[in-house]
Amino acid sequence: MSSGENMDPEKGPGEEIKQDTYDGVDRKHSLADRKSSVAGSVIAAGLLDERYLTTKRGLKSRHAQMIALGGTIGTGLFVGSGATLHLGGPAFILASYILITVLVYCVVTAITEVAAYLPVHGGTMSYYGYRYVSRSMGFALGYLYWYALGILVPYEITAAGLVIDYWPNDVNIAVWMTIMLVVIIGLNFLPVRFYGETEFWFAGTKVILMIGLLMLSFILFWGGGPSHDRLGFRYWNDPGAANTYLVSGDTGRFVAFWQTVVNSVFPFTFAPELLVVTGGEMESPRRNLPIASRRYFYRLVVFYVLGVLAIGVTCPSNDPRLTDGGAGAKSSPYVVAIANAGIDVLPSIVNAVILISAWSSGNSFLYISSRALYSLAVQGSAPRIFKACNRWGVPYMAVGCSSLFCGLAYLNVASNGSTVFSWFVNLTNTWGMTSWVCCMIVYLRFRKACTVQGIQPIYRNWIQPYGAWVAMFMFTLLCLINGFTVFFPSEWSASSFLTAYIGIPIFFVMYFGHRVIFWRDKWAWDPAEIDMQTGLQEVIDAEKPIVIRKGWKKILYIIE
Repeated sequence: MSSGENMDPEKGPGEEIKQDTYDGVDRKHSLADRKSSVAGSVIAAGLLDERYLTTKRGLKSRHAQMIALGGTIGTGLFVGSGATLHLGGPAFILASYILITVLVYCVVTAITEVAAYLPVHGGTMSYYGYRYVSRSMGFALGYLYWYALGILVPYEITAAGLVIDYWPNDVNIAVWMTIMLVVIIGLNFLPVRFYGETEFWFAGTKVILMIGLLMLSFILFWGGGPSHDRLGFRYWNDPGAANTYLVSGDTGRFVAFWQTVVNSVFPFTFAPELLVVTGGEMESPRRNLPIASRRYFYRLVVFYVLGVLAIGVTCPSNDPRLTDGGAGAKSSPYVVAIANAGIDVLPSIVNAVILISAWSSGNSFLYISSRALYSLAVQGSAPRIFKACNRWGVPYMAVGCSSLFCGLAYLNVASNGSTVFSWFVNLTNTWGMTSWVCCMIVYLRFRKACTVQGIQPIYRNWIQPYGAWVAMFMFTLLCLINGFTVFFPSEWSASSFLTAYIGIPIFFVMYFGHRVIFWRDKWAWDPAEIDMQTGLQEVIDAEKPIVIRKGWKKILYIIE
């Protein structure tokens, strides 16, 4: 058997494997000798100061797979999709989710190629922007992540508090939010394996719910509900497959389609980046990141595309409860469909899982936000204190600072405060698409450096680099049309315009403001001079060997 032979069924193209053997065969490399230099190599790399500890690789393969599968599925899919269905109709929401799924998959495959090569501690897309593009790119992208993801934590917690109101109770929503915030912040101060374990079960619950809802929708499609009313594609005919918006006729359908596409972005926002962030605290990241990436596409198809197909079949787009059912799960198209089918107990079960989903998403967003701040400190764009980790490998100062965003959740207790909070949240949709455009720039610069320096990435997907160019163009376009409906005379307002577009100039202010300070820097590093080796040895040492039996021999494979 040759040393380069692919024995791992999960190994993707471009992965090179190094063979060692033991139990009767001489071993060429000693893992013990190599691991002894891990701490020294990290410090020598300049990634961490010797006075600080580093994060620990405590996320197991099953944690990574499940986090990638359902880590950020929250109220955007379960509840927010109802308003989108009402806006565009079942055909437009299905087409929009298919389009965004393809574009997000282009993003996932690109950033996985970048992250799988060098999944260092603190390795976020802002760190890779700093390393492969410029210091200004890393700075602007890092603070975008820290802010946007920090804001999404109180957003999900507020949504969870409103979901609780589905069941009659006299408890103030601030009490529920406080309980959930204490648990989420507490989990993020614990070792990362606790985060991985809780997300494993949270995400598993979401997966079970989605599979159950898809099965239920299939049964209702054929008339298997209590009323035995066969739905088929009834709601595609009446009230119709595609709606109009603001104006009538084909122009109204054109406007409705693009507004549906824009609204469909939010449930996907920042989900791919979670995969990259976990790489710095994952066991055997060079092996597990590509596996998670390849399975990501199936998650998008099953949970998002089939999910909206299901609601388009079981829930009429003109049902008033989609927009007037009250805050929380009462506006969920899944809950509306189940209620229409005459199933009594199931809506409460679905509501409970939606509550868990919102809680889980808030947990994930705080995790990514804190690691974004930690990454900024690692690259020198934030105070050094945020690099500090405790003996469990938790960047506790970064977690504590990122947790301060959670206090914004209490703005929603008062009606006037909720308006202000909505302005904060509206930035995230624009910044989510801005992030993906920047990620594609980072990927293309990384690929250029690999080509110039003759480096073979550990993972490569057939869709690249063409997918990166397509995704960059489309998300740039979607950024520009994010709030295009405000230009209709009946929809114009200064606040709507600002909330739709203010995120773009804020990002450019951060980027060009940093460029002014570091004006001597090149706009982008020379591909031939980009450092592709610093930190690589620690990553290689983090790979656990794959043991495969061949007859009486045990063969040890290590991804190099």
